[in-house]
Amino acid sequence: MKRRDFLKILAATPGVAAFSCSDQEDAERIAAQRQATSDADLTWTKAPCRYCGTGCGVEVGAKDGRVMAVRGDEASPVNRGLLCVKGYHLPAFLYGEDRLLYPQLRDGDGWKRISWDEALDLVAAKYQETLDQHGPEAVAIYGSGQWTVFDGYAASKWFRGGMRSNNVEPNARLCMASAVTGFMTQFQSDEPMGCYEDFEVGDDFIMWGNNMAEMHPVLFSRILETKRNKPGTRIIDLATRRTPTSDYADMYVEFTPGSDLALANGIMHLLLRSGKVDRSFVAENVVFKRGIEDLDQIGYGCYGENAERYTFKDKPRDSSFAELEAFLADYTPAKVSEISGVPEGQIRALADIYGDSGRGTVSLWCMGVNQHTRGTWMNNLITDLHLLTGKISRPGANPFSLTGQPSACGTVREVGTLAHRLPADMVVMKEAHRAKAEEIWGLPAGTIPPKPGYHTMDMFRAFMRGEVKTMWVQTTNPWVTIPNLHRIDRKPGDGRFVVVSDIYPTPTTEIADLILPAAAWVEREGVFGNTERRTQHWHKAVEPPGEAKEDAWQIVEVAKRMGMEHLFPWPEDDWHEPMYEEYRSFTLGLGKDVASYAQLEQTRGMLWPVVDGKETRYRYAAGHDPYVKKAEGVHFYKAKGYGEKAAVWLRPYHPPAEVPDDEYPYWLCTGRILEHWHTGSMTRRVAQLHQAEPGAYVEINRADASELGVKSGDRVRVVSRRGNVELPARVDGRGKPPRGSVFVPFFDEGRLINRVTLDAMDNISKEPDYKKCAVRIERA
Repeated sequence: MKRRDFLKILAATPGVAAFSCSDQEDAERIAAQRQATSDADLTWTKAPCRYCGTGCGVEVGAKDGRVMAVRGDEASPVNRGLLCVKGYHLPAFLYGEDRLLYPQLRDGDGWKRISWDEALDLVAAKYQETLDQHGPEAVAIYGSGQWTVFDGYAASKWFRGGMRSNNVEPNARLCMASAVTGFMTQFQSDEPMGCYEDFEVGDDFIMWGNNMAEMHPVLFSRILETKRNKPGTRIIDLATRRTPTSDYADMYVEFTPGSDLALANGIMHLLLRSGKVDRSFVAENVVFKRGIEDLDQIGYGCYGENAERYTFKDKPRDSSFAELEAFLADYTPAKVSEISGVPEGQIRALADIYGDSGRGTVSLWCMGVNQHTRGTWMNNLITDLHLLTGKISRPGANPFSLTGQPSACGTVREVGTLAHRLPADMVVMKEAHRAKAEEIWGLPAGTIPPKPGYHTMDMFRAFMRGEVKTMWVQTTNPWVTIPNLHRIDRKPGDGRFVVVSDIYPTPTTEIADLILPAAAWVEREGVFGNTERRTQHWHKAVEPPGEAKEDAWQIVEVAKRMGMEHLFPWPEDDWHEPMYEEYRSFTLGLGKDVASYAQLEQTRGMLWPVVDGKETRYRYAAGHDPYVKKAEGVHFYKAKGYGEKAAVWLRPYHPPAEVPDDEYPYWLCTGRILEHWHTGSMTRRVAQLHQAEPGAYVEINRADASELGVKSGDRVRVVSRRGNVELPARVDGRGKPPRGSVFVPFFDEGRLINRVTLDAMDNISKEPDYKKCAVRIERA
């Protein structure tokens, strides 16, 4: 199947059939529309897509102050002119009827319009009052992987350098924090070593719990094109339910939720037993590590003493290849099959694929691995498979973590907007790192506190305890996305103050004390960083509606009102480039070198490290990475603490925090779908996407539905120990769960599945597990 045909099929859903070109008349009409658009008096600019972490290039056509059209950017190396169904409808998300247009202050049960000066003065006063009365730990800002580099950098500098607080967190803690801790624990540097060219060069693509056909369709189309051109290419789908990705797979491997740890260890067991470990690569490039493994000592962060403050810290120690052999001895195919439900033959087949030195293997994962009570461990084990076989840092052979937000990499991971991080992999806990930040920011020594701030889950718990008094939420919707939402039920007037900057009303703006209207996407200048380390810049194309302002501007103006104008010493009408170049100075000479502002203006983005004007496609690889001085092979030069070698971690199987029982006999998994993005606050205002999928539903296995006396469209209630939600049933839809399992998407603000989910979290990354808890299904 050709890439374009695949994308047309994905687009051919109710309400978006115009992109399916289902007959000649449709094709001619679309061609005529494109010609008319091309001939129109439009001003075209380049930008990355606003949605997922793929970073597709788009061309934006504007006229009379309004975005009139988009088209896939054929010059973009990411998507080469193609877009998914959400990308084709980008302009519409800007023009919903209920767009927020001016600051609004809560007035009893309603709202009153106020000026920007009044709003900014109020925010500054609230933060200053909280600092004076309660100290730096009582203030917080919660952003996202949708923050631009400017937004995240301004927030981090203001908080850490101005208010001396590390309570800076993004919603990306909920989606890719386990990938961060996975890379950091193994390479002491974050982010993948490969790039999207792996999709043309690889032979075997193994999806670990990753419905790539729907979640990253443009990238999946590149794999399908490779499969068409190179018929020996294989796709292996490891999953807990059948999805559109399964339909294209050469092998579908269904495993019991949470048993992927056992499965990965079982594959390694067979690699060692069959002599398929690359011993010379391991001897030259690998060390072995082990951490705390006692389940009682670790817990899950949601029960007992850990229910309010989950502060577990791992204690790494050295290990060895011999210890790995002994550790894996118990993970026999028979035992792993019993735990996971995967037939022994499929476990052996997976080991054969990873162990075949003549074929390139690319492992791909996203939320299925990251949103996991042992997400860091699972990241480690997937990368272990590549380190043991030497299939890493070379074209077509890499572990490749995919991301869900447009700048979860560029802003969260690279700028460092997690509570413990600074730019370029630096952390607040290390004195030398703090000193470098203080030097670049022109601050006295000792300004930045060494104690990390609250991670997301603890931040919201601290807010509900009253320890965090003032919080600013930007570009995200936590009163929809936080698991076990009951724990953060909030009524305004409780003595705390919440500011929310957004483009539309959401359940989060409903609980706010002050709402600030934000500029969106090409209504302001921005920089995003995508999954493959590509930094991309765009210029403002149109003015925002009403009085909306970009998030970074809002932050800078509040900082100035608090007497912190020294943090942002640039001209008010020309601050984007100097701010970016200051941020860039953190990255230079460290193997994290991002491209210059001028280079980004002239290109469709560049893959860091960028040295002497050249991007790096493969990190740590001789002949590709300028920091590698070896003539051939790899050099994990960032891992100074490991002797510049990568770490293979020994990580055992632990059961999930909650499993089905007689009272709650079904597994619940949550996630996204093709048509909608995250909480739907943008995509549900696009008529075509909303018409295609107007509301959330629960996927039920046909046999289970028959047993329950339920058919598609019937109303059912999904009930857990924490809450319930009423939804229409869907039987034999695109997703097909096995018996004893159900799936609910989370895009619907009117049907909050996170009132049902469990707030268990990973022991290292502190990322919550949205993928498995126990529920029962009742007829409504």
